[in-house]
Amino acid sequence: MRTAWWILAVNTFAFTICFAAWMMYGVLVTFLVNNGAYDWGPKEIGWLIGIPVLTGAVFRLPLGIATDKWGGRIVHGLLLLACAVPLFLTSYCNSYWQFFAAGLGFGFCGTSFAVGIAYTSVWFPQNQQGTALGIFGAGNAGAAITSFGAPTVLNWLTSNGTNIEGWRTLPKIYAATLLVTGILFLLTTKTRLAPGSAGKSLAQRLEPLRHMRVWRFGLYYFFVFGGFVALAQWLVPYYVNAYSTTVVLAGMLAAVNSLPSGVIRAFGGWLSDKFGARTVMYWVLGTSLICCLLLIVPQMDIRSPGSGIMAKAAGTVVEVTDSEIVVESAKGAPRSYTFRQKTGELVSEQERSSQVLVLPRQMSWQEPVVEAGQEVANKELLARGVTEIFFQANIWVFTGLSLIIGAVMGIGKAAVYKHIPDYFPNDVGVVGGIVGVLGGLGGFVCPVIFGYLLEATGLWTSCWMFFAVVVLVCLVWMHFVIQKMLKAEAPELSRRMEGTQAPVMGGSR
Repeated sequence: MRTAWWILAVNTFAFTICFAAWMMYGVLVTFLVNNGAYDWGPKEIGWLIGIPVLTGAVFRLPLGIATDKWGGRIVHGLLLLACAVPLFLTSYCNSYWQFFAAGLGFGFCGTSFAVGIAYTSVWFPQNQQGTALGIFGAGNAGAAITSFGAPTVLNWLTSNGTNIEGWRTLPKIYAATLLVTGILFLLTTKTRLAPGSAGKSLAQRLEPLRHMRVWRFGLYYFFVFGGFVALAQWLVPYYVNAYSTTVVLAGMLAAVNSLPSGVIRAFGGWLSDKFGARTVMYWVLGTSLICCLLLIVPQMDIRSPGSGIMAKAAGTVVEVTDSEIVVESAKGAPRSYTFRQKTGELVSEQERSSQVLVLPRQMSWQEPVVEAGQEVANKELLARGVTEIFFQANIWVFTGLSLIIGAVMGIGKAAVYKHIPDYFPNDVGVVGGIVGVLGGLGGFVCPVIFGYLLEATGLWTSCWMFFAVVVLVCLVWMHFVIQKMLKAEAPELSRRMEGTQAPVMGGSR
């Protein structure tokens, strides 16, 4: 077992480095655009952020199959060395399409996950798979390394933006790190294959993909992993634009989401071993849905029509004061209508800038729309209502909810992969590969969708609307399948739980 734990440690370190390099564009592209080096809009930024993730997603399956066939030592080691080349070449990019092509190249870093999952699983017994795979998955914290460290390094390399060409050293640093890690990986690890995997044909390896269960796991992973990857990069421009932070501070705050998501994955593996992956996924999806719904509401300061005052009878306005309107009708005594005045400001400038306002603030008042001597009809408006609402969408509340989402995503990633060795013990590479493909596609698709939603709505919070829909679909599908399984495997218990069977009356005779 000492060898197994050593392999796990080295494997996790290599995955962490790959993940950090995979996320580089989230910080680098934002930095270059904010400093005026390139004039790219939200859609272009979304594509550049997403394109490395596309490569990493699409090629996870073939790399997972290769790992089952030749072992993780060779595949993972060569992957690290190969990805150093396009990363190095990124430092010579000058146009959008050059950045695009370089991103396609170093995007292969994202396949490290499928390789590492398959390589880790062959070293541990089934009762330790959840914990071992959870520890390996903590390599997702590489996203936090990039979010937290890359902005500071870029500021140092460019002398705080005065020498913008200094950015070209950053990809070289990543390339050198991958090169050294790849050499050390090949020198310190051993080859081991899953039992019976070497003699399988390609058709036999792909056989598990006909099971709908695999694709359902993939949808869960689309959110918990794809969403994590997307946020690790998207939150940097989100903070810069929505909260006017610096790129350095935005990177630090984005790391609040990505760091716990990576580190807590090991805890998610332990929870899945102890309570079962299904139960954990209920917690994950339920918590995520609540947080996404809370984050949908954007920062706003709006004024809207409110409850006004209408005349109860026709007549003539005889007086309008600061607080009432007097109307004299032909058939009765004068009628007084009291209206609410505006008293002060809803939120002071000091409160806006220095206080944490968690809940929205609202103030309503009424303004006269008639003058003395004016004839009014029955039900005619005398004073219009005005409602003012201010919602701060405080940056620290936002970051706190982002932290919760990041944490439950990390737990969810472990819970999804806990299913795989249970259902497909001899096909972890293939099944883990396709689930990883779908998750990785989420990491590619989401930033692109975010960019289009931002342009269409003008709201940065539109990304949370999209996530809320995805989570709801996952939750409903999972619940439907579990109920169907319960009815098939324990019909008597299912009927009792649903109350469709009358209780047995009376005692024994």
